[in-house]
Amino acid sequence: MDSIDISQIISLLILMIGLAGLAGFLAGLLGIGGGLVLVPGLYFIFTNLGYDGANLMHVAVGTSLATIIGTGFSSARAHYKRGSVRIDLVKMIGVGMVIGVVIGTLIASVVSGFWLKVFFAVTLVALAFLMRLNPEKVKLYDNVPAQPVPAIAGSVIGTICTLMGIGGAALNVPYMTLNNVSIHRAIGTSSALGLFIAIPGTIGFILIGFLNDTPLPPFSLGYINLLALGIIVPITILVAPLGVAAGHRLSIKKLRSVFSWFMIFIALRMLYEVYLAFA
Repeated sequence: MDSIDISQIISLLILMIGLAGLAGFLAGLLGIGGGLVLVPGLYFIFTNLGYDGANLMHVAVGTSLATIIGTGFSSARAHYKRGSVRIDLVKMIGVGMVIGVVIGTLIASVVSGFWLKVFFAVTLVALAFLMRLNPEKVKLYDNVPAQPVPAIAGSVIGTICTLMGIGGAALNVPYMTLNNVSIHRAIGTSSALGLFIAIPGTIGFILIGFLNDTPLPPFSLGYINLLALGIIVPITILVAPLGVAAGHRLSIKKLRSVFSWFMIFIALRMLYEVYLAFA
């Protein structure tokens, strides 16, 4: 965009507020990272407001990663105070996770928004079915294996999460529970590990965004949209407790099942766009 359209900025503000509220509520309600909602939400908002579509998926992913810094730090601190963060696992998995973020960022710098969208949609379907499983019922090991297994797992998780713009709870929690880590400690440790994705991932998407020569939505710093970031972080932090309160009165198992189908619907909607591009 060469000029800033005030009416579009107002529309952007209104839609961002609604998206942030939804992401924050679902994060508190279901214990999921907001990126699963924010990335497709940001992409569809930017697209429907008429911004150039070549790199919008990169902006959606990069902005989602940046939001995790604020929300993830708040969550990790709360879990740490409750003794739910295993520092040994943070060190073991986090080392590989940073490597994975570098790999994911390099991949994002060379793939088009089209293929980034395909990857997000296909992986979202896989995560939706993973969400339908009870991670506490399956155990592979009595304890987390010695290195380099956790680092390798972290690098794979870091790569996938960077390309999707998510904090990693959807993958970290199942991985740790498979290794006989209690669900509460898995969730707490995952919140801390999210920072190992968010901080280097944000820096990386700013840098590769500067290499982009196509127009981006207004107020973008590389592939990070500062307007969206400034709206999403405070609103998700404010709304998340409402989701937590609602979660104590509703069946989380049923809600997770419903949300998993919603994820599949979003993924199919994105894959339909991919089909139209080929048709």
